[in-house]
Formats: sequence, structure tokens, C-alpha cells
Amino acid sequence: MVRIRNFAGMVLLLLVVIFAFSACSKQLAEKSQETPKTQVTLTVSAAASLKDAMNEIKDIYAKEVPDVNVTYNFASSGSLQQQIENGADVDVFISAANKQMDALETKGLLENGTKKTLLGNSLVLIIPKDSSLVSSFEDLTKDTVKKIGLGEFRTVPAGQYAEDLFTNMKILDKITAKAVYGKSVKEVLTWVETGNVDAGVVYLTDAKVSQKVKQVAVAPEESHKPIVYPASVIKSSKHMAEAKAFMDFLSGAKAKSVFEKYGFTFLANAQAKPAA
Repeated sequence: MVRIRNFAGMVLLLLVVIFAFSACSKQLAEKSQETPKTQVTLTVSAAASLKDAMNEIKDIYAKEVPDVNVTYNFASSGSLQQQIENGADVDVFISAANKQMDALETKGLLENGTKKTLLGNSLVLIIPKDSSLVSSFEDLTKDTVKKIGLGEFRTVPAGQYAEDLFTNMKILDKITAKAVYGKSVKEVLTWVETGNVDAGVVYLTDAKVSQKVKQVAVAPEESHKPIVYPASVIKSSKHMAEAKAFMDFLSGAKAKSVFEKYGFTFLANAQAKPAA
């Protein structure tokens, strides 16, 4: 009788083990068949002057939000504006002036309620590090200065601010006679670094990151339109929630720390001015 009871107990135990194993195997099988979470790729078109800061922010964001892969398209704000108008697949746009952002807003290409003024900057005069040719904007009119690097007036905001400056100084004609126009402010910086031009007009943030140039003058704020960087989610974004989340991150403390390290003025709590 004892043997029968022991045998029955062993059978019962075996059945319990088999049942538990089957249930576990089923759970593992179901888990293996679950569709893995797809990583979202977010495309951010940003003014060339933001490149260094935005690349650092990308690394921070990747650690905090691993399910979102941020990719950048850096160029002049005017070129980026045209790409968006032509239907480029862009989720977030950051311009180096209100002009380009306002144009997109007028055409109804921005997501309502997402536009904000993100940053501010300053306009400076730079020369090669080993040069002493000029020490002020007025010195650019000297005969010894042969080539001046400027952003293209029509599409590069830094060029547009420079045009304002030299117009107010009443020396625009003398400057344009020596001007070499770049497709972005980064191109102008490179020309000065390599000595291909005698001087260049760029943003403070560009001068700050280069070891090959020196800043010799800062344009008075009243001499040109305010230098601001508005940002917005694009209405055609296929990843609206992720785009808005990234915009929120750009307005937060961690992004603020990075932007200020590179010389930007943080203005994320301000509202970008509406289109005229």
C-alpha cells in the first residue's frame, strides 16, 4: 500500500513538473514571437552654426531615449527652408533667423503650437590666428584687406546680419567689392582658418569652437536684426509625438547646458515672433 502511495505521489509530482515546463515553454515561445519595437528615425534640419552643439545633444538624447535615432541635416537656413517647401522628409526645423521660419509658417508648413525661439547669438569679426591685419569692422575698408568671407546674403542668415551691419555703417559697397560668399557660416569659418580670406564675419559660437582663428570685434546688437534661432515641428512629420518630445528636450536643462557651453544665449522660454 505504501509503495502504491509513493508511486502515485511520484506520478503526481511528474505531472506538475511537466505542466510547469509546458507553461514556461509556451510563454517563452510567445515572447519570442512578439514583434520587436522598431526604432524611430527623427530627421532634424538645423542651421549649420548649430552643428557642434547639436551633435553633443544627440549623444545625450540617445542615452535617454534609445528608441529614437536622431539624424541631422545641416546647411544654411535658406537652403533648408527650400528643401522643406519642396517636400523633404523633415520632422524638426531649427533656423538661424525668423525669416525662414516665418516663410514656412505663412505657407502652413509648421505644426500649430510648436514654434518657439530657442537660442540667441552674436555676430563677430574673425581673422586667422597668426594675423594682425584688422582689429575692427572699419578696418575691412583698408586697401591691405583683399578678401572678406561672408555668408551669402539671400540664403545665409549670418550673411543677412552682416549686410545689415555694413549698411548701417555705410560701408556696404566697399565690403561687397571684396566679398567672397559662402553657402553657410561654417564655410566662411573654414576659409578664415585656412587663410583663403583675410577676414570673415561669423557667429560668436563659430569663433568659440575654432582654435585657428581669433575674434577681433563684436557687432553692436542694434546694428542688425536680433540673431535668434526659432525651432518648430514640421506639420508633415510622420513621427509627431517623437518630434514634440525632442523639442521639449531642446528646451530643457540638459540641452541648455550644452548650448551655453558653445556660446549660445538660451531663450527657450520666449515665443518666436509671428509672421508679418
